[in-house]
Amino acid sequence: MNISLPETLKTFVDEQVSQRGYGTSSEYVRELIRKDQDRLHLRGLLLAGASSSPTAPADASYFEGLRNRVRQSAKPGAKE
Repeated sequence: MNISLPETLKTFVDEQVSQRGYGTSSEYVRELIRKDQDRLHLRGLLLAGASSSPTAPADASYFEGLRNRVRQSAKPGAKE
């Protein structure tokens, strides 16, 4: 795949490669694409959560229950 960039963007990419320690401009572009994929995945999760049915409130007792589950699973021989 070849990508054509105007000189100003090429200069920007070259600066980013140099300043951020990328070996090549391809590494920099791959990183940008991965970050965009992560952003889109997170957006999908947020939209799915926003459209889901409400659940019990995350109050103090909810978090205490989570802490208890973590404590139980951390004990030697604990079963899931």
